[in-house]
This record gives sequence, structure tokens and C-alpha cells, in this order.
Amino acid sequence: MQTIEVTNENLETTINAGGIVLLDFWAAWCGPCRAFAPVFERAAESHTDIVFGKIDTEAQQELAAGFGITSIPTLMAFRDGIGVFSQPGALPETGLEQLIDAVRQLDMNEVRKQMESQSAESSGV
Repeated sequence: MQTIEVTNENLETTINAGGIVLLDFWAAWCGPCRAFAPVFERAAESHTDIVFGKIDTEAQQELAAGFGITSIPTLMAFRDGIGVFSQPGALPETGLEQLIDAVRQLDMNEVRKQMESQSAESSGV
């Protein structure tokens, strides 16, 4: 699968489509972003069951701000519509593969329980 361009218009449907979604926040002027791009593309080609989206922070400044992106590249992972990972910096190929494996192995029922527990704690319930 090729990477897709993610914009304000398709962000929500992309993240909520189910399964795993990896988002690469990047810019054309960013050297580390350009170095990470081929790694991201190769992973997209070998993991066809995962959605690989690219968000150009120059063209999509509102999205970048909404996600609190202060350093690029930043990689975010979502599973079943839930954000499960966010980290700035270019990952090497082995690091990206390890991340993909970790996201695949997540027990999403446990993740949801933890989210509910945190939500209850923050609301004082």
C-alpha cells in the first residue's frame, strides 16, 4: 500500500477506519524528514494492512497545531481510533518495525480500560 496524504478533510475518517494507522508529520525543508521518508514508504509497502498517512506540516498547519507538533518528523500511531504512540524524531527501519509489532500486540481492551480509569480519575469519580 502506498502512503496517503492526510488533511483536515480526511483525518477523522482515516483514523477511525479501524485497524492501525501510522501518521508521519513532516515538511519538505526538514532533512530528518526526508531521511525518514524512504523508511516509512518501505514499511507501507510491506505492511499492506496498515494505513500509512503523511501530514505536511506546512500545508496542514492547523492539523499540526491541533496535535501539538513542535518537532518534526513526528510519528503517531493509532489503533481502532485510539492514539497509542507519539514520538518526535526519525526512526531507523528496525525501530519502525519494532513499533509496528508493539502496536499489533496491544491488548486494546486493556488500553480502553486504562483510558476509562484515567478519565474517571481526572473527573474526580
